[in-house]
Parts: sequence; C-alpha cells; structure tokens
Amino acid sequence: MKLLLRLIIAFVIPPLGVFLTTGISSTLLINILLTLFGWLPGSIHAIWVILKQEEKMNREGTV
Repeated sequence: MKLLLRLIIAFVIPPLGVFLTTGISSTLLINILLTLFGWLPGSIHAIWVILKQEEKMNREGTV
C-alpha cells in the first residue's frame, strides 16, 4: 500500500515522490530539473527511482 501511494504521488507530483523516497539528495535535484523540462520526464524518473529503491530494499532484506 505504501509503495502504491508513493507511485501515485510520483506520477502526479514527481519531486514529492522522490523526496519521500530519498529525502534531500542529488536524485531530488535531478528530478526537479527533469520536471522543469516537462512533467513526463520528471514522472518517469520519479517512478524509476521509487522502484529501484524498493528493489534495493527487497534485496537487502532477503540477503
């Protein structure tokens, strides 16, 4: 449920989704710049960041 909510937020407001996942980081800055270029690049990047973070958490949890 938490993942689904972050993905929905990332789709609507990309920088907020990245912020909720990574906090203040260079990834957030990249996402803000992509969102300034257009909503679609920012959304794609935000969804990618969230899914990669989730994959990393799952890998670390099962090792």
